[in-house]
Amino acid sequence: MGKDLRGKELGVGISQRKDGLYTARFTDKSGKRRQQYFKKLQECRNWLADAQFADEHGDINASSNMTVDAWFEYWISEIKEKTVRWSTLSSYKDRYNKNIKEIIGKMIVSEVKPMHCQNVLNVMDNNGYAGASMERTKVTLSAMFSDACENGLISSNPVTKSVKCPKKKNKNARVLTVDEQKRFLESAKENVNYNHFLFVLQTGVRSSELRGLKWGDIDFENRIIHIRRNVAHDSNNNRFITGELKTSSGQRDIPMTQAVYNLLLDIKCRQKNKQQKVVSFEFSDHIFLNRNGKLIPNSNYDRYLEKLCIKSGIEKISMHTLRHTFATRCIESGMKPKTLQKILGHANISMTMDLYVHVTEDEKEKEMKKFEEICSVV
Repeated sequence: MGKDLRGKELGVGISQRKDGLYTARFTDKSGKRRQQYFKKLQECRNWLADAQFADEHGDINASSNMTVDAWFEYWISEIKEKTVRWSTLSSYKDRYNKNIKEIIGKMIVSEVKPMHCQNVLNVMDNNGYAGASMERTKVTLSAMFSDACENGLISSNPVTKSVKCPKKKNKNARVLTVDEQKRFLESAKENVNYNHFLFVLQTGVRSSELRGLKWGDIDFENRIIHIRRNVAHDSNNNRFITGELKTSSGQRDIPMTQAVYNLLLDIKCRQKNKQQKVVSFEFSDHIFLNRNGKLIPNSNYDRYLEKLCIKSGIEKISMHTLRHTFATRCIESGMKPKTLQKILGHANISMTMDLYVHVTEDEKEKEMKKFEEICSVV
């Protein structure tokens, strides 16, 4: 502990010289001794605190030798943590730690070139990562280096147009056939989450929107469901986070089918009669809960679905499969694309039209057989 001329302790790294000047000193991560002199004690303390923080976070002012690891830590904690959604922040951290850090983390930021960024994606491709994961990794790379440009660390973003995700064969999203859907629901009748699965098959809501539904969102008189929020599960901290919907199109109203109307009344009746014990005030107004009155993370839903698929003899599915199945049934029934877009909460019509293309592809063989029957008669 340093002292002033009267013997008063000033704190670690700070002292006062005989000429009255205050001095602050510390040794940085590179082993270099750093020291400054000040007339005022508070100025001295401020410099020491700022310099130590900068050194701990990679020395934001020393861009010439800052590593990608150091920049990422600073970027996340000082630039992104309070400005982006929790889910976006989680995605950045996940993709960096899993796919970027090992490849370019120790490189100097200014030395990273497009070929290094491309190598990150190529390694992912070689390890069998899905196209969506590679796209999210590219987004993370582009975002962190874009802000490095904005802050003057580098002159240009190395994630250029030439950096591309390796092409993957397009996989049609899994959809239950009409027969599989019947078999699945029959097997699920005894499952505690039967109403959850049936609701998604009848409305097409996302699992996060299912968790976010409250009784105040249900208009029984006009038979309308108001989608106003989502609830994500933070598996790292085992907590649920309520957030706003990503786009304005996500905030929507869905008309109830008779099946949905009946199941909501059934859930309300059981909760009123205390057949479902609500143990947390936090979720007391939520509709879709487990037996203990708590929300259900996707990982739990996946386990239930896996068991039901085995029981009903169908391929493995996810909650998104149920949403996609709903959309397919809507298309097969003749629903117009714009109407389906609004019900699903798609931000743009192209997302909805992709579903139409998939269904149309599946129907080609049937349609050609019909044509063949007509031609054979002629």
